[in-house]
Amino acid sequence: MRRGRPGASSSRGTAERTLVSVTSDDIAPPTRERPVSRLWHVTLSVSGPEAPLAEVRRALEQLANDHPFLLTSRYAADHAEIRYWEEARDLHDAAAIALRLWGEHRSSANLPPWETVGLEVIDRDTYHQRLAEGYGPPPAAPVGVHPY
Repeated sequence: MRRGRPGASSSRGTAERTLVSVTSDDIAPPTRERPVSRLWHVTLSVSGPEAPLAEVRRALEQLANDHPFLLTSRYAADHAEIRYWEEARDLHDAAAIALRLWGEHRSSANLPPWETVGLEVIDRDTYHQRLAEGYGPPPAAPVGVHPY
């Protein structure tokens, strides 16, 4: 049994085919411009039942490996704070991505079963303005995973 496009000739080579070229004039312009992505500074706080410090550290190091834009993590036996830059269209997208981060990497990084208890998302200009005025968290130095 031969199959083909609906309406196409079933006998090969007997139907005449016409090649048509497409120019840029034939393509409709996009109806909506794609919004430009921006950088957002994210601070995610998680908390839950105590876990061995060595396991928390190893899990956060794996998360940093899985999520290469992670700047720094601070941790204790029952909570952690993760700071990183996220590229997103707007605040809502950056916050949505941040709120999924812990859950999406829980099994791959073997993260503790903690819940998100805090989230701050600010744009790049606000982050730098806070630093210039002496407010807000200092720049993520040293970069990496550190105990409180």
